Amino acid sequence: MSNSVPSLSILFMGISCAIAFLIPIGLLIYFRKKKGADLLPFFIGCAVMLVFALILEAAVHRLVFSSAAGARIQGNFWLYALYGGFMAGLFEESGRFLAFKTVLKKYRDKDVNALMYGAGHGGFEAAALVGMAMISNILLSVQINGGNAGALTGTLTGDMLAQVEAALRTLTETPSHQFLLSGVERIFAVTVQIALSVLVWFAAKKPGRLHLYPLAILIHFAIDAVTVILSSLGVELLAVEGVIGLMAVLAALYAKRVWKQLGSRE
Repeated sequence: MSNSVPSLSILFMGISCAIAFLIPIGLLIYFRKKKGADLLPFFIGCAVMLVFALILEAAVHRLVFSSAAGARIQGNFWLYALYGGFMAGLFEESGRFLAFKTVLKKYRDKDVNALMYGAGHGGFEAAALVGMAMISNILLSVQINGGNAGALTGTLTGDMLAQVEAALRTLTETPSHQFLLSGVERIFAVTVQIALSVLVWFAAKKPGRLHLYPLAILIHFAIDAVTVILSSLGVELLAVEGVIGLMAVLAALYAKRVWKQLGSRE
């Protein structure tokens, strides 16, 4: 095992970190200044991601995985992919739908607010999952390269020691380009989040279009499940990201079609 983290890995961590934080900031400014969107949908998007995905969904996962059924799900990557994809779609799209029907009901006169909401929803996810992770990785990498790895493990024992050692090995042994792909993947993910926001927006706003809500759940489920399945089958990460990128483009094109059919001419 290498005793240091390659400089290129640290550079790519920094780039991915910047991407994760700049995506929500850039989209917020763009939709506000160029498209005239309201600010509240962005922050409601952030709140829905936090509450429905990172708190409520995570709480349900803890309950499920502590049961006998949870052990079976975790032991079979097919079941894990189907379960995880469905739960992500159900919680996030339901949170979207509820937000559009309640706190954002008065903001539905501007369809661009669907995009602003999606920027908040996906942008918060990017910052929370990738941005913060990359900051942690960079700090650990500096410690490792400074010869202070022992200080991170010296007082640990048992499972905690094994977990920290595994994390350190990941930083030193992971190919550098994979850290950059984390940022690229967030671009695809935010694209999907904005596309799904458009579908659920019109499901909540337009009579007779409620089917777009379960369709958004299905699309979300499909993308997440395919990602887990391909990764579990050992498919090269670059190829996995290529599939995710293709699915993101298809989701965006479909959302654009729906927008043209149902959106107002603002």
